[in-house]
Amino acid sequence: MATAKKSTIPADKLELYEKLIATNPNIERKGAVHPYTSLNGHMFTYLDQTGTMAIRLPEDQLEPFLKKYKTMLFVSYGVVKKGLVTVPDALLQNTKELKKYLETSFEYAKKLKPK
Repeated sequence: MATAKKSTIPADKLELYEKLIATNPNIERKGAVHPYTSLNGHMFTYLDQTGTMAIRLPEDQLEPFLKKYKTMLFVSYGVVKKGLVTVPDALLQNTKELKKYLETSFEYAKKLKPK
């Protein structure tokens, strides 16, 4: 019998992610090992095993976010994920500021064609 995978996400980062997601009761946190949110088959936030958060933003908001927070597109298993930006740790710790991006991401996911 296979052993269930355990999360290795740092507890403090998981707590910050959960605090952020809890700011919107319409968003359901999914994934036991890899926490994420999705709508209509489109993942719009993700927390990897190192505690690095990714968030999906509309195309016209990607570049301004990348410049403002001096970050990059999210990379997972060596693959650049189009439309997902890496959330810097300092921003992850600022729930109030990050909440507006979560709302933007959620609204954007609503507009995407269901998968």
